[in-house]
Amino acid sequence: MSAGALRVPTRRELVDVARLAGPIVLVQLGLMSMGTVDTIMLGRVSPTAMAGGALGNWHWLLVTMIGQGAIQAIDPLVSQALGAGDTAAVRLGVQRGLLLGLLLGLPAMILLWPAEWLTHQLGQPVEVASLAGQYAITLIPGVLAHYWFFALRQSLQALQRVWPILATVLLANGVNAFLNWVFIFGHLGSPALGVRGAALATMIGRWISVVILLVIAWPQLAPHLRAPWREARRWTALWSMLRVGIPIGIHQWLEISAFGAALLLMGLFGTVPLAAHNLAIQVATLTYMVPLGTAAAAAVLVGHAIGRRDMDGARREASAALACGVGFMATCAALIMLFPGPLAAVFTSDPEVLALAAQLLPIAAAFQVFDGIQGVSSGILRGAGDTRVPMLLNLFGFAAVGIPAAAWLAFGLGLGPVGVWWGLVLCLAVVAALLGWRVHTRLSLAVARLEPRVDPSGDAAEASVRQGS
Repeated sequence: MSAGALRVPTRRELVDVARLAGPIVLVQLGLMSMGTVDTIMLGRVSPTAMAGGALGNWHWLLVTMIGQGAIQAIDPLVSQALGAGDTAAVRLGVQRGLLLGLLLGLPAMILLWPAEWLTHQLGQPVEVASLAGQYAITLIPGVLAHYWFFALRQSLQALQRVWPILATVLLANGVNAFLNWVFIFGHLGSPALGVRGAALATMIGRWISVVILLVIAWPQLAPHLRAPWREARRWTALWSMLRVGIPIGIHQWLEISAFGAALLLMGLFGTVPLAAHNLAIQVATLTYMVPLGTAAAAAVLVGHAIGRRDMDGARREASAALACGVGFMATCAALIMLFPGPLAAVFTSDPEVLALAAQLLPIAAAFQVFDGIQGVSSGILRGAGDTRVPMLLNLFGFAAVGIPAAAWLAFGLGLGPVGVWWGLVLCLAVVAALLGWRVHTRLSLAVARLEPRVDPSGDAAEASVRQGS
C-alpha cells in the first residue's frame, strides 16, 4: 500500500464512525419515513395520487436541492474549525448557515410555482401533472422552515450533538402521520384533500420541527445564536461559504435530476409504471439512508482530523466509513433480491403496480453497492472541503452516461421501464468508480483546513477556500 493510500481502519475508527453514524442514520431514516408514510397513504387513495405526489416531491427536491447543498458548507467549515479548536469560526459557520437559508429561500419559493406546467410540458399525464402542481405549491410556505431545520441539523451534526435531532425527527414523524390522516382522508372536520393534504401535513410539520429542535437543542445552539451576528452578515463571508457549498448543491442536484429524469421517462409509459417506479425508488432510497448517514459522519470525522492536521487519521476515518456504508448496502442488495414481492406489497395492493415493482426491485438490488460507494465517498470529500471536482465527476456520470443510457435502453432497445432502471445501474457504477478514485487521490495529499481569513480590522471577514496541495 502506498504512503498516500487509504489506511486499513482500526477498531477505534470503526467505533468512531458507528457511534456518530448510528444516530445520524436513525435521523435519515426518520426523515425518509415521512416520505414513505406519505407514499403508503397516497397509495391507498389511488395510483394517480401516488404518482402525482411523487412528481410534486421531485419538483420540490429539484428546486430546493442547490440551496440545501450550499448550507452543507457547514460540514467542512464547522467540523474543521472544531478539530482546530477555533470556536469563533464554529460560531460563524452556524450563523452563516442560517443566513444562507434565508437568502436562498425566496428564489426557491418562486421556482416551486410552475410545477404543474413543467411536468405537463415534460409529457406527464394531465391528471398527474395537476396533482404534482398542487403538491408543490402547497409546500411553498415551508421552504424557510426546511432550510433552517437543515442548517440547524448540519450544525449539530458537525458539533457531534445528534440526539436532539433524532428526538425532533421522532416527534415530527408522529405529527406527520397524524396530519396525513386528518388531511389526506378527511378526519376531524377536514375535507379529504388527497395529494394536497399530504403536502399540507408536510409543510406544517416542517415548521413544527424547527420549533421543536430549537427548544430541545437550545443548550448546544445558544452560545452560537446569542453571539453578535455582525461578522456573519458580511457579504464576502457569505459568498465564500457559497463557493464551498454551491458545488455540493449542484452535485446533489445532478443526482436528484438524474433520478427525476428517470421518473419522467417512466411517466411516458403511463401512470402504473410511474407508480411502480416510485415504489421501487422508495425502497432504494430507504436503504440509501444508511450510507447517507455514514457519509455525514465521515464528513464530520474527516473534517475534525484535517482540522487537527492528522492526515493519517483522516484516511483511517474515511476507510472505516466506506467499510460500514458499503458493507450495509451489500446486505441490503441480498435482501431486496430475495424478497421483492413482499417489499412491494408494503406500499400498495394494486396488482399491476405490484407486478411491475417486483421486476424493478431486483434491479435496484444491483446498484446498492455502487450507491453506497458514491454516497460515502461524497461525504468524505465534503469533509475535506473538496466540492468542485466531485461536482464535475457527478455531472459526467449522471448527465453524460446515466440518463442517455436509460433513454437508449428503454426506447432504443425497447426494454421499457426495465431499461430505465438498468440505465440507473450503469450511471451509479460510473459515479462510484470516479468518486472512489477521487477519494484515493485527494487523501493521498496533505489537505489544508478551510480557515477564516482575518481582515485588517481583526474581524473574521470570510472563509477562504484554500485547499492543501
